[in-house]
Amino acid sequence: MKKIITISLALSALLTATQCFSQSEPIRSPGAIIDQAPTTHWRALDPDKTLYIELEQGRVIVELNPQLAPNHVKQFQTLANENFYDGLNFYRYVESFVAQAGDREEKRKIKQAKASVKSERIHYANKPLKATYLPKNDGYADKTGFINGFAIGSNAQQTQYWQTHCPGAFAMARSNDPHSGSTEFYIVIGQSPRYLDKNLTVFGQVRSGIEYIHQLKRDPVTSAEKGVFDNQIKTLRLASSVPVEQQTSLEVMDTDSASFKELIQSRMNRPNEFFIERPDYVDVCSVVVPVRTKALTKT
Repeated sequence: MKKIITISLALSALLTATQCFSQSEPIRSPGAIIDQAPTTHWRALDPDKTLYIELEQGRVIVELNPQLAPNHVKQFQTLANENFYDGLNFYRYVESFVAQAGDREEKRKIKQAKASVKSERIHYANKPLKATYLPKNDGYADKTGFINGFAIGSNAQQTQYWQTHCPGAFAMARSNDPHSGSTEFYIVIGQSPRYLDKNLTVFGQVRSGIEYIHQLKRDPVTSAEKGVFDNQIKTLRLASSVPVEQQTSLEVMDTDSASFKELIQSRMNRPNEFFIERPDYVDVCSVVVPVRTKALTKT
């Protein structure tokens, strides 16, 4: 009897964790889920936690993730407020890997920000954080899922969390010293280098404008002496410091919402008629968190 009860409880927990949908409620296509998601299933970006990277090609918008890496977010908020990146550039571009930016020649002085930030590659929690998990793990983490719109991995005990290196991930570059991160950052632009997870601090995600990163020069020149900075950053600012009329109003789907949980199932099972084979599986980097221009409130 004890074994039967244990199995029953395990099955119940599995159904709850995977947010299964009955056959009487067919899973909709990803497009239909996104288009029909109610306004309560979306959240606006916080201007104090949003970076605008202005490039010649256009505006790149990054949402910062203070829940898992608060000190790195504070560092970049400070650097943005002191205009540290104005005129610097993306000096390294590795195809299908990362684009890296900052003060390559190490000539710019930091004013209020710290000379280095202690690594926050893993967030340690006293109790499990509220997360939407995928029903199956992968080779890089015991559990994967989403917390507040960011793709994450965690250990089985849910006491360690980290943001994963999915496309568009915003992270701190460093030397071999794990605590040497300071001002240099990179953006994942191609294949998901998940082998970097837990090795570097990821603390944000590009929400708009990743196409402008892909348009950067592949072999940029950086020379203050010659006055040449290919892939130049015009400005890097917090959205809250930009006049309201110049801000970009974006909304991100709430990853704890029923719409997003259905989206996970849709990505796993591919309900569109086009598909012949349906793997019933998806990795965390293949579930892109939907973003849309903020809906206007009707009066």
